Amino acid sequence: MEKFTSSPGDPSMDFPQHFRCPISMELMKDPVTISTGVSYERRNIEKWFHVYKRRTCPATMQSIETLEMTPNHTLKRVIDAWLDSRAKPSSSAKHDELEMILGTMDSTPFKVSSLRKLRSVLETGDDVKEDFRKSGGVELLVRIILQISVENHDFVSTFSSCEEALLALHQVPFSADDEEILQLLMRPDCMRSMAIMLQRGSLEARFCAISMFQKMAKADAHRWKIVARDHGIDFFKSLMETVSDDRICAKASSSALNLLTETLESSKKSRLKAVEAGAVCTLIELLPESSNRSRCEKIMQLIKLLCECPDGRLAFIEHGLGIAAVSKKMLNVSNAATKIGVKILWLVSSFHPTERVLEEMLVYGAVQKLVAQLNVGGGGGQGTTRDRVVRILKLHGGTWRRFPCFPGELKNYLGLGNDSC
Repeated sequence: MEKFTSSPGDPSMDFPQHFRCPISMELMKDPVTISTGVSYERRNIEKWFHVYKRRTCPATMQSIETLEMTPNHTLKRVIDAWLDSRAKPSSSAKHDELEMILGTMDSTPFKVSSLRKLRSVLETGDDVKEDFRKSGGVELLVRIILQISVENHDFVSTFSSCEEALLALHQVPFSADDEEILQLLMRPDCMRSMAIMLQRGSLEARFCAISMFQKMAKADAHRWKIVARDHGIDFFKSLMETVSDDRICAKASSSALNLLTETLESSKKSRLKAVEAGAVCTLIELLPESSNRSRCEKIMQLIKLLCECPDGRLAFIEHGLGIAAVSKKMLNVSNAATKIGVKILWLVSSFHPTERVLEEMLVYGAVQKLVAQLNVGGGGGQGTTRDRVVRILKLHGGTWRRFPCFPGELKNYLGLGNDSC
């Protein structure tokens, strides 16, 4: 019979005896029990039975009548738990490794490798992350990230180090109570460096940058409002580019949409920056391609927020396809999307009731969608949305009746009967 042995120095020599297969004396990965009650590694006992044609129990040499094998799930769970306990380094070992990495980070020429080791250590648990914070690790990572905006030599190496530092920093939790961390991260130079990462970084780095911005906004909404407002339009351009990359990185795109919504909802000045960055045009062009309900609602919400300022409304009507894109989604996506669409049309038709705008609302089906909205739920909708629909129709019905495609439903609603246009 083939002899099964462990290689010299194999750590399996430390395994408890009952974890070993009696045939190979190696740790069992798939233990099964035969009729004599003895457990073996499945592949070894199968070989004993089917290759060597034996009909005995290898451990007891008893003759057996059945070759039936039963998985020993209990023993497997015990072995797996024992392996897990040995695989986890002690807290002191993790702390020592962390201190060694932090202590040599400034002087080592191999920053990328050291930062990758740091990320691996941080992944081991919350305790080591807390040690990292107390040891000044956040300050160290911020110093590395800042290099991207102040150093011009060896840009490729510096950029790689900054990316790794950002990925490590992303693993560190912080909240509104962590004032020192928030002050560090919201410094203009740190924000500028992370914005550069958002513009030029890998997909993973861009996602981490957006995620960091979201954490800041959640931890201190008031300060984030000021910080985001003071950013140049490049920041908003980078966010819009990420939003547009849905097919490349859906996770980063969704996070960018959420961050934009949080930022624009809290700051009118940020809305102006976003409009200047071309956000209205980008969002209008993304809307027809958005088949996902949640993504469609978020895009429409952003368009609505931008249309609440004069510059945003002008950008919307100047695009030429804004009314068509919004009208197509109304009544076809969700109640929330329809409600947002009504608000957008109300804003545009109230503040810019030009002949072109009103004609596009009629030609692209917006008017028919508004009339249909009156009949939703058997009573014409509810609340503010219904009021807006009624105001739009009554305000501009006299203009629309001059067009050949004037809908008969609207004629009846306005009490015009069969009057000719």
